[in-house]
Amino acid sequence: MADKNNKKQAKIPAQGIHFSPKMIGLLAEEIAKTMSHIPTFRPRRPKEIKKIENAIFLDTSAIIDGRIFDVIHLGLLTGELVVLESILLELKHIADSKDLVKRERGRKGLALLEKVKRVRGIKFTVFSAEKEKSLGLDSLKEVDERLISAAKQNKGRLITCDYNLEKKASINGVVAINVNTLANLLKVIAVPGETLHIKIQHKGKDITQGVGYLDDGTMIVVEQAASDLGRELNVVVSRVIQTSAGRILFSKKL
Repeated sequence: MADKNNKKQAKIPAQGIHFSPKMIGLLAEEIAKTMSHIPTFRPRRPKEIKKIENAIFLDTSAIIDGRIFDVIHLGLLTGELVVLESILLELKHIADSKDLVKRERGRKGLALLEKVKRVRGIKFTVFSAEKEKSLGLDSLKEVDERLISAAKQNKGRLITCDYNLEKKASINGVVAINVNTLANLLKVIAVPGETLHIKIQHKGKDITQGVGYLDDGTMIVVEQAASDLGRELNVVVSRVIQTSAGRILFSKKL
């Protein structure tokens, strides 16, 4: 009897489930409402590396030298002043030196950086270790190489007192300004025949010579003035010699 019932049930055709158009519309509306509450996950875009245009990058030698800060305080340099974290670490190392002179110069450099932050027209920025890494600077061992690369990537200028760094930056297409060169260019230009008034401060290489200085530090060698130490003289320039350290004027007493 059970077998007959099973056979009878097997002959009953399966009937599909049908929904009216209205019911389908309601179901679609409910599904849409449910899906609207499901949060969507979007892949994070990598942060764009913000570059600084026309920034001024300082190296350790320029910071310790300090003269560039006088130029900044005069208002001749404006814009964004940038110092790398690796430069700050160098300064800290110098400031912690056992050598008294190095320690004082390092501390002076850090103090000048702190002071320049308050100068109007100057925005002071430190490239953190993370920022250096984002620019690929962490792969460079030497601080000078990092400095040149950072200045080049940001189309900035580099200020230094290091002659070799100046030349290396120039080879790499980076504008480098040497403070020593700037100081020499700003010195008084004296020509043969010009009269000057100076004080003889010490003897020259020749025992007959006396040496004095102009206000900008230009050396004046005066012939036959060794006996005039401590006295002020009127002299006339006889010739001018240009050296790597600057100009030297040779003169005679009037």
